[in-house]
Order: sequence, then C-alpha cells, then structure tokens
Amino acid sequence: MVQSVKDAGAALSDALNDALKSDAAADIPDEVLQNAMTALVKAYAAKVEKTEQEFAPVDTRLVNATEAVVAACALIRAVDLNMFDVALWFNRPSHTR
Repeated sequence: MVQSVKDAGAALSDALNDALKSDAAADIPDEVLQNAMTALVKAYAAKVEKTEQEFAPVDTRLVNATEAVVAACALIRAVDLNMFDVALWFNRPSHTR
C-alpha cells in the first residue's frame, strides 16, 4: 500500500505541476482539487497525531507566503473556524522535527 500511495502522490504532483506550468490551474475541476485536498489534509493530520511529530506540510522552497495564506484561509473558512479557534490550536504545543 505504501508504494501505491507514493506512486499516486507522484502522479498527482506531476499532473498538478504540469497544469501550473502551462497556466491551466483554473481549468482543474473544483471537485478534483477538493477531493485531493481532503485526502491530503486528513492524511497529514492523521500522521501528525499518530507519530506526534509535526513537519512542514509543504516544501517551503516552493510555496510562497501568499499561496500558504490563501490555502490556510480557505481551510479555516471551509470548516467554519474563527480566529479565536485558530489561536487556541496555533498555540498548542507541537512536536516538531
């Protein structure tokens, strides 16, 4: 199963990067991004909770501040959080690598 996840992740990453390079991000169906983000967010959270080891969820050399904030704000709005809720979670102790 781990190899199939690696293969699928590489294929998805390659396809999305190709879309970005050809300036076709707007053509990616919303449902495709929503399904991918849902699975990725759930997998990231499950791994962090299970291992108690937080790690950067993105390659910080490739994702800029604007991209990070756009995605973070969309996630916060999607699950109906407010800044007070976020502050409570943000200040909880983390286990970073």
